[in-house]
Amino acid sequence: MPQRSRMSWLALLSAAAATAALSVAGPTAASAGPAPGSGSGSADTSRPAAVPLDQLTVTTTLVASGLQRPTAIAPAGDGSGRLFVTEKPGRVRAYHPSTGLAATPVLDITDRVDNSGNERGLLGIATSPRFATDHALYAAYTALPSSAVTLSRFILGGSTVREEVLLTQEHATYDNHNGGQLAFGADGYLYWAIGDGGGAGDPFDSGQNLNTLLGKILRLDVQRRCGGRGYCVPSDNPFVGNAKARPEIWTYGVRNPWRFSFDAKDGSLWIADVGQGAYEEVDHLSRTQGGANLGWSCREGPAQFDANQCFSGSRYVEPVFAYQTSVDGCAVVGGFVYRGARFADLAGGTYVATDYCSNTAWAVRANADGTHQSARIGEFPIQPTTFGVDAAGELYLANDLPGQLYAVSFAKR
Repeated sequence: MPQRSRMSWLALLSAAAATAALSVAGPTAASAGPAPGSGSGSADTSRPAAVPLDQLTVTTTLVASGLQRPTAIAPAGDGSGRLFVTEKPGRVRAYHPSTGLAATPVLDITDRVDNSGNERGLLGIATSPRFATDHALYAAYTALPSSAVTLSRFILGGSTVREEVLLTQEHATYDNHNGGQLAFGADGYLYWAIGDGGGAGDPFDSGQNLNTLLGKILRLDVQRRCGGRGYCVPSDNPFVGNAKARPEIWTYGVRNPWRFSFDAKDGSLWIADVGQGAYEEVDHLSRTQGGANLGWSCREGPAQFDANQCFSGSRYVEPVFAYQTSVDGCAVVGGFVYRGARFADLAGGTYVATDYCSNTAWAVRANADGTHQSARIGEFPIQPTTFGVDAAGELYLANDLPGQLYAVSFAKR
């Protein structure tokens, strides 16, 4: 989960969750109007945003409820129009705009998921680019009994579900900062985020250590097999051939990159990294920026954090957006660059994010000169944990203890 161990925040929000669930309930899935992505349009990756950020506002429509601590949303990618939503205890649920939330899970691995603590569980999923034919679903979870963060491939076709564990990273000492985001890039490779190992202040010095997978985003070729493994390391990964680095690493220097996403237009990578106590940050990398160092734990957001982890000759990528922790929230929740058709004239090209505690809706937009602008564009429902997009590029959001799924809309102020 995105939040750090700030039990005062969690206790306050948990107590409010029951009331909030009533106050934001809105229409049921059966009575809601057309959800984003329910039409026949496809994602628009060319039209520019027309509305300045200070004129943009965001709204949500409840489309499903009854989820148990949802953690990730991904399109099925098989032409069915379904969204898959993960639940922290270890289930994947299917939602369709016409039929709502299916009662029977697509996948149930509660028997092998370590759901202890606030941040362990089933944390991320991605369907294969060939899901319609290979029925392969990739899942990131903390595994019983070791609590290792685990990447597995599940084959859903047939009467039984088959699992192949692809890669694990020990994560037993602390239960927080597991990361867990999974997504396929435009290059066809699978990217996986893993947090720094937990605790506070990077106690393992993981962020700047290339010999560990902790505090990294990995890049894997899961369509091939190499050396007895169920994946290969792409030959152009930045640390291939470096004896002092794990070759799976694509990006390093992250603390807990709970959610990242790719821009459907240019393949660039947007990373929301949960901060220590001073800053929450969003980073934006081009698709060719392999090997980027985002700074943790030398840096937290735009400021120095631990001078002992700042090494001569290191180059750090500055965040494109940051806000003060405990002033504007407690844990950033990364979203997506909007590339759908319904609101292209309003929000096309706009990255949307939020915060678990403040539920502020943040908008960030890249300028032509490489700089970025940002603005508050409203609020999301309480305790947002994850965003997702459907096959048409329309945006959804789920929240934690209320266990709800929302369609996201935009309007001009």
